[in-house]
Amino acid sequence: RSADRMERFAGYGFNKSHSAAYALVSYQTAWLKTHFPAAFMAAVMSADMDNTDKVVTLIEDAREMKLDVVSPNVNACHYKFTVKDDGAIFYGLGAVKGVGEGAIEGIINSREQDGPFKDLFDFCQRIDLKKANKRKLEGLIRCGAMDDLGPERGPDRGLDKEADKLWSNRATLMATLESAVQRAEQHHKNLASGQNDMFGVAEPQAEEEAGQFIAAKDWDDEIRLTGEKETLGLYLTGHPIDRYEHEISQIVSRRIAELNPKSDQSITVAGLVVAMRTMNTKRGDRIAFITLDDRTGRLELAVFSEAYNHYRDLIAKDRLLVVEGEVSVDDYTGGLKMSANKIYDIDHAREAFARQLVLKVDEKKAANGFIRDLTQVLDPYREGHCPVQVDYQQAGASAQIQLGANWRVRPTDELMRRLDELVGREQVRVEY
Repeated sequence: RSADRMERFAGYGFNKSHSAAYALVSYQTAWLKTHFPAAFMAAVMSADMDNTDKVVTLIEDAREMKLDVVSPNVNACHYKFTVKDDGAIFYGLGAVKGVGEGAIEGIINSREQDGPFKDLFDFCQRIDLKKANKRKLEGLIRCGAMDDLGPERGPDRGLDKEADKLWSNRATLMATLESAVQRAEQHHKNLASGQNDMFGVAEPQAEEEAGQFIAAKDWDDEIRLTGEKETLGLYLTGHPIDRYEHEISQIVSRRIAELNPKSDQSITVAGLVVAMRTMNTKRGDRIAFITLDDRTGRLELAVFSEAYNHYRDLIAKDRLLVVEGEVSVDDYTGGLKMSANKIYDIDHAREAFARQLVLKVDEKKAANGFIRDLTQVLDPYREGHCPVQVDYQQAGASAQIQLGANWRVRPTDELMRRLDELVGREQVRVEY
């Protein structure tokens, strides 16, 4: 009989006891998150540092809470996520993919013992290169953790504004890294072999013997953000959609945060694919569910079998898509959902919606074989539908020159990049 009573009690007693414990923990965590949000989020991120997908989700939560997440920095951050006096969360270096705890602890110990690193050469000379090899240092550069270790900016170097842009960027650090590592290895070999003065004290290097940086043109936004995504799991200092902001504003009906299912039915939106999954229906048809992010908000997109079969080659994670379809309220989540009728990537969207491609050219830029160079850039992209117009300006005069119909182009991303290099990024625009 006693055993029977125990069995009956176990049917509900176990659940009640655990419910009480979970309720207490839930209350405690909710209280901490409310009153100490930065410290709470930093602790949670540190607890899941090995799970990049979880860290990405937590950083998005922190941003929604209006918390400032500071980029990784070898002169300021620690292995775990930490909080400063102003409430900012400093990125944990341990969450950088492929670097490792041993390398990071060596970096932090050197910094705490001898002070902040002055530049890339000082950094490589002071750390243990056996623990932090070149591949790991490349990861720290790509995530932005070594942005402060370039040469100092400013007029003291005698560079003009344009030349100064070639310095103090991640491309310069990457171009200089091999030289800095070799110099540091040679320094340690000299110390080990006793190539010092007779008392064994190394003389300080003369200033003119300091390591020389190799200037390199800064990476464009796509390369920089791709580096952050591959090392951190997310875009930290920007968003791939930023470079298309002006164009997208002329294509979409509304931004995602502005959608209203009561007034919006058939609409056009744009966003980056941040998540996707596919499944088979009972009839064997393939469908997809996609999460679009345009920085103002996120939207769940359903791509049913007919649309999926037609546009499946365009659907991929981290790709920018422009979508036409119907928006409605999701009865399950209470949020918005959308079903897709047409899907474009940015190249196809330009082809479908662009009115013309405009190049602004001044008298100086038009000299030195400009027509020849422009012909070479446009030629591989001819036979498109987008007209090209050159807005030419010189002192006291200007003209709008419409190129002939046989020079209509396909305004792809690659063409836009090549035109940016030819006439300058601010001088190229697509009108819709």
